[in-house]
Amino acid sequence: MADRPFWEKPLDELSVEEWEALCDGCGKCCLVKLRDEDTDQVYFTDVACRLLDRDTCRCGDYANRKIRVPDCVVLKPGTIEGLDWLPSTCAYRLRAAGEDLAWWHPLVSGDPETVHIAGISARQRIVSEDEVEEADLEHHIVPWPEPAAYPVPRRSRKRSCGGRRR
Repeated sequence: MADRPFWEKPLDELSVEEWEALCDGCGKCCLVKLRDEDTDQVYFTDVACRLLDRDTCRCGDYANRKIRVPDCVVLKPGTIEGLDWLPSTCAYRLRAAGEDLAWWHPLVSGDPETVHIAGISARQRIVSEDEVEEADLEHHIVPWPEPAAYPVPRRSRKRSCGGRRR
């Protein structure tokens, strides 16, 4: 299967460029998450890392993110399986589990905007951590819809009959 797309390869076989391209640009990995100490359940908030660009859902200083935000988790092959806080829609999480990418993933659709159009990304639904006191984080817990809530868009059919009526 030499002709398969690179994103179907095992994660540990991806080049650095392929690894980086696998990111769908949703921005959800850059959101503050809270973990319940009693149940170990992870809760997503609408509070984003100060480096996250709220319009593009990309890091504003990707090359220096670990220096500027010391607790930033750098995703690498072999570490994905243990990260239960990655969103269920995350391409790294899906591929680590042997699952296919969704129709809206930019590698599948060919359009980096489909992750936003489909409502998967955090675009226009987040605030910066610089705007929220740590004591108020629990008031920012939000339910992010699961993939079943993201329908495949209906495509209109265009008749091609060469201009003739049948």
